[in-house]
This record gives sequence, C-alpha cells and structure tokens, in this order.
Amino acid sequence: MGHDTTIIFGRHPVLEALQQGMAIDKVLLQQGVRGEFERKLRRECRQRRIPLVSVPQARLQKLVRGNHQGVVAWIAPVPYHRLEDLLPAIFERGEAPLIVVLDGITDVRNFGAIARSAELCGAHALVVSMKNAAPVNADAIKTSAGALTRLPVCRETSTLAAVTLLQESGVRVLATDLQADHYVFEEDLTLPVALVMGEEQHGVSRQVRARADARIRIPQRGTLDSFNVSVAAGIVLYEAMRQRWQH
Repeated sequence: MGHDTTIIFGRHPVLEALQQGMAIDKVLLQQGVRGEFERKLRRECRQRRIPLVSVPQARLQKLVRGNHQGVVAWIAPVPYHRLEDLLPAIFERGEAPLIVVLDGITDVRNFGAIARSAELCGAHALVVSMKNAAPVNADAIKTSAGALTRLPVCRETSTLAAVTLLQESGVRVLATDLQADHYVFEEDLTLPVALVMGEEQHGVSRQVRARADARIRIPQRGTLDSFNVSVAAGIVLYEAMRQRWQH
C-alpha cells in the first residue's frame, strides 16, 4: 500500500506547503519535538489559522511508512477563506450577507448536509472554527452533493471571534435555541444576517448564545426534543430564502 495522497510529511515539505499557501486541514506534530522548527511551524500555523495537534509518534507511524521527521500535514480538498475578506466583497456587490455559522458541529454528514442546504438557499458562506469542527473531507463533500466545492468555507480562530467580526461588520447574529422567546419567521432575514447552528447534544454554546443579537427557534408540534441539526438548518435557511424571494 502506498502513501495516502491526502497527506504530506517531512519538515521541509510541510513548511514549504504552509509558506506557499497550500490548503491545509490540520498539521500533526510529534510530541516532544522542540526547537527552531517547532517554533517556526507554530508561527506559520497560527498565522494561517491551521490547527496544530500534538500526537504520539505511534500515530504518525501509522500514517507514514517513510521518514516523517515528526510532522504530517493533511491537505484540504477545498481552500479555506477568511471572513474578513469575504464580507466586504458581498456588501460591495450590493447583497445582504447570509452566513451560516457552525458552532461545535463535528459530524461530517451533518456538516455536508448543512452545506447542501446552504448552497441551495443562497447562503454566501459557511463559518467553522479551528477546534471542534468537522473536516472538509471527501465524505463531507460527497454528503454535500458537491456544495462544499462551490460554497466558501471560512475557518476562524473560534465561533466567538467569528460572531464578533460579523457584528462589527454590520451583520445581525441569530443563534438557534430551543428556549428562545420567538420564532424564526418573526425575524427579518432579508437584512445582513448570520445563522448560528449548534452541535446535536447541547446546541449553541452558552457564550455564543449570550453574545448573539437574538435567539430564535423553529416551531414544532411533536414530542421529540428537536429536529436534527442539518434539518433545522435547512428549515431556517429556507425561511431566509423565502423572505428574500418576496423582498
């Protein structure tokens, strides 16, 4: 069996890939590696918002047969964008941004399904954080029916940082919450808006709920706790598209 084509390894190849701006999903660094290389690698990853994960040597040995020199990088199948670059371009086109923020969603299939609905409903971008986020991998792209190759994905240092940037840019941030006081259709979604979807078990994090401009919920009649997050995202996005269609 040959090397996995989605990874690169070795100190020079990994640093070169980072410096050339290659789309990297994450970098694995062997535990205990110190010195100038480690400092340079951390600096490059931090500047490019690429997760750097410290792992045991055995993990790298399973990935690479050759001399990995203590570092392996996973290549992302699509480029990551920056929200700070994307938002001005949307406004300059005379459009009201419709952004989907994923807070702690790690399930690849939910991620892909949300991307599919977002693309179909006219969203401008998906926002994920560096930690606790599903990777943009082959399974995610397949589940999204290819939407992830067309819809920009922005990776920010944290969900809270993304929310702050959105608000400072004039985008209203709405967090989905089962305990919210009013329904999604009571909000004006024709305005610049970001919709925050939370992970399956606990929903949107407490800090992000507190920071959001408003909390919204989807009406439901059954006795189950809630919709699956990808279904919920589809419902909220469809309502945004419906309002914008009529506007």
